Amino acid sequence: MAHNDLILETSRLTKSFNGFTAVSDVNLRVRRGTIHALIGPNGAGKTTCFNLLTKFLTPTSGQIFFDGREITRAAPASIARRGVIRSFQISAVFPHLSPVENVCIGLQRSLGVSFRFWMSSAVLGQLRERALSLLDEVGLAEFADVKTAELSYGHKRALEIAATLAMDPVLMLLDEPTQGMGHEDVDRVTALIKKVSAGRTILMVEHNMKIISSISDTITVLQRGEILAEGAYADVSANPRVREAYMGTESGSLEQ
Repeated sequence: MAHNDLILETSRLTKSFNGFTAVSDVNLRVRRGTIHALIGPNGAGKTTCFNLLTKFLTPTSGQIFFDGREITRAAPASIARRGVIRSFQISAVFPHLSPVENVCIGLQRSLGVSFRFWMSSAVLGQLRERALSLLDEVGLAEFADVKTAELSYGHKRALEIAATLAMDPVLMLLDEPTQGMGHEDVDRVTALIKKVSAGRTILMVEHNMKIISSISDTITVLQRGEILAEGAYADVSANPRVREAYMGTESGSLEQ
């Protein structure tokens, strides 16, 4: 694989907390333009790994490269400016603002301006127009002006994706995008992730195997902070070590 195919790469990424190694010697390679899933049993180190990649934690050792440049010691804001954007569960949106206002805030962040209420009406009009088209992209156009707090759980998650898209991510990090959803919402958000992946790279932590098998190009399986297996779903799900890690038996299945 040519190095310019890689958008995100880690080299021996390690994080210890008081002698406990949560992430150990992880060499992760995320190819440009793919949907890459990070999976593993509880306590496998997925969240710690995500927090290292988004600069919420500093690695104990190892390196992180984004687009060929080392970002191991970069500040969270500086990697966000380069287009590494993490979608937060619910907390990223302001419940008392409308969806269109929430997306406008994301758009302004991407412009690098603080939220200005005294912008000219022309600029505000352009922002609103762009925000409405993003809401339309995630199926929320009809809810543009309601209070965000009144949206259903699935619609709030879709709004979160719209607010993330507003920041124009090159690499989008999704943390369990379908957690706590009913089937209908899961299907809608899965289709949405597939749709917004066009021209972008997505790295996601997700528990739902059905989703992973349907939209992931590559899957990395973590166990006890180390990479256990990596590859396409068919290969990973057939791997006896992966089955054992998930089910405690070699005949165990990844189906959920």
